[in-house]
Amino acid sequence: MGAIAIQIPQITGEQDIEIEVKINGEKKSYNYRVEVFHWADCDKPSDDRVDCIRQILAKYDKDWELYQIGMPTDDVVPITFRRKRG
Repeated sequence: MGAIAIQIPQITGEQDIEIEVKINGEKKSYNYRVEVFHWADCDKPSDDRVDCIRQILAKYDKDWELYQIGMPTDDVVPITFRRKRG
């Protein structure tokens, strides 16, 4: 599937995004969620932040799939999820 970049307002914290598009005349809806996770909130803190991201993903709502991991800072990591289509 191709990708189209859509600018969204810069808002701190959680964002729920609903997008409707027409592809060859057929209407489709997509749902995304952007959440900001604090490194300090990891269940088992370690120097390897990949472990923290794995913990976040393992316990996240199974109706959502990982879409993108954003640019982390010293304090947080933004993660974008897409609602699974079924």
